[in-house]
Amino acid sequence: MNRIVAFGEIMCRLATPGHKRFGQAMPGQLDTTFAGAEASAAVSIAHLGGHASFVTALPDHALADACLAQLRSFGVETEHIMRVSQGRLGLFFYEAGSNQRPANVIYDRENSSVSITPAAQYDWGAIFEGAEWLILSGITPAISKNAAEVTEIAMQQAHAHGVKIACDMNYRSKLWNWDPPLKPRELASQTMRKLLPYVTLFLGGEQDAAEILGITADENSDQPLLDIARQISKRYPQMTHVAMTLRKCFSANHHSLGGALYVREEDELFRAPLQNGQYQPYQITDIVDRLGGGDAFTAGLLFAMGDPDLNDPQNTINFATAAACLSHTIEGDYNLATRTEIETLMHGELSGRVNR
Repeated sequence: MNRIVAFGEIMCRLATPGHKRFGQAMPGQLDTTFAGAEASAAVSIAHLGGHASFVTALPDHALADACLAQLRSFGVETEHIMRVSQGRLGLFFYEAGSNQRPANVIYDRENSSVSITPAAQYDWGAIFEGAEWLILSGITPAISKNAAEVTEIAMQQAHAHGVKIACDMNYRSKLWNWDPPLKPRELASQTMRKLLPYVTLFLGGEQDAAEILGITADENSDQPLLDIARQISKRYPQMTHVAMTLRKCFSANHHSLGGALYVREEDELFRAPLQNGQYQPYQITDIVDRLGGGDAFTAGLLFAMGDPDLNDPQNTINFATAAACLSHTIEGDYNLATRTEIETLMHGELSGRVNR
């Protein structure tokens, strides 16, 4: 597998123990891990045996040293991470939901190092040498005007070096506030529409298509997902693939999950999981950790697309969807499911029986 580069912010995640609310857990201890959409994708790819490199800017202190050490422990390449004197390590606080009570996230990311480090400080030529893919998300350009500009330059440099770009829309309404008086969704739409002409693989859901791109299925269409994917690829003709997670939330603990992959060359939409040839989503009825499922899906897609045993479209979406499903069983944002576990699930083993 060729090298996959992920660019974005990595943060400290501070989570309340179990299902405690912030007011119950504090003052007191919080569970601390590292997290970030693009970093999570890089960790998952490396854990599966792929070649992943993470690029960001981090302050030059001991907390960031610990962050780098953990990334390296998973096999992620970190040589292109900038260590800078300005800025800070971003934080977010997470309170898990339960049943009808939703989860809650509080961000503390203003003036993080990656949000203020200019594009000229990155060695894009070295970053993209030998790379096949660049992973980005709509989260990084949401954190600051500078980060949005750096994201666009990263895309331009990737394109110039022949690197394909995968972008997950990942709309976060709490972050898009750097250009008042524009409302968050207006700013996100304006910014992402400017970036999407560089993108090869689009990742997002029906809601992203509608609210950020203004694309909805024809009301007379009997295949609305296919209709939406066709419209996206028609608007952005450089896109070869459109991928979507198909999620329904019945409660904080119970979701159904599936995936869809549109291949422009074949003009066909592939869904997963399938049972007897029919789409039937996974039922996840006891979620351990909700965060990171979309990142696991992105990682699973790119890993499978680069693997000769998985790279036909149906196998690719089967693998990515199974990876996303299993990520809900693991604490923290990183999907540490193995390739064997993912393939076992994608081949229909749903029981979760003990391996002895």
